[in-house]
Amino acid sequence: MSSTNRIALVTGANKGIGLAIARQLGARGYSVWLGCRDLKRGEAAADTLRKAGIDAHAVQLDVTDAISVARAAATVEREAGRLDALVNNAGLMFAPPPSVATESIDEMAQMFETNVFGVMRVTQAFLPLLRKSGSARIVMMSSGLSSLGDALDMRSETWPVGFAGYCASKTALNMLTVKLAKELASEGIKVNAVDPGLTSTDMTGNGPGHSPDEGARPAVALATTHAYSPTAGLYACTDSGDLLLKQW
Repeated sequence: MSSTNRIALVTGANKGIGLAIARQLGARGYSVWLGCRDLKRGEAAADTLRKAGIDAHAVQLDVTDAISVARAAATVEREAGRLDALVNNAGLMFAPPPSVATESIDEMAQMFETNVFGVMRVTQAFLPLLRKSGSARIVMMSSGLSSLGDALDMRSETWPVGFAGYCASKTALNMLTVKLAKELASEGIKVNAVDPGLTSTDMTGNGPGHSPDEGARPAVALATTHAYSPTAGLYACTDSGDLLLKQW
């Protein structure tokens, strides 16, 4: 691995939006680490990227397992020495429940464990490496369904959407994004959340939506922003590729 390359870690990166983020960061000259629960699948994905000329590496990383996260951080520290961008992409969503009144508490807890606590577990473990970068970036994979404003707006396309547990987990993630951004601002570390838009992936049943490559764009844009870029925001991409600030 070249010490001159900027270094990024993407969780949940063996497929879907995570793999697309890793590919796009690699195309920009980053050395990319693919954090994957299944190391075999991660190695296969990394090999695909390497064949495309990208400096890619896989590391076993289960965001719900503190030991796995600690080992991944130790591996990246040993092999790379620092981290310039962390993209917390790994997430969990179950099939739509019939109603909020009957939604499974166990499934809600699993979503919070992955989408909220898992993100914080990874971020806290990798902060020492991010602090070794001159301009670290942390990106949280949120959702358009996380917005309280949209959820209360009858004109919004998200007004009729259920998924209470999933939406609540992403709203909680938004608050942690803001808290982290405020705390780390004095260190030059930018922390933002992104809405990838409706994307056709395994998690959404490969149904309607745009491609993972398009869904990856806001995360890549915020992972590679300049020193005067914003922090503590929720962003999506416009059709032209520009970042669009959304309401929390």
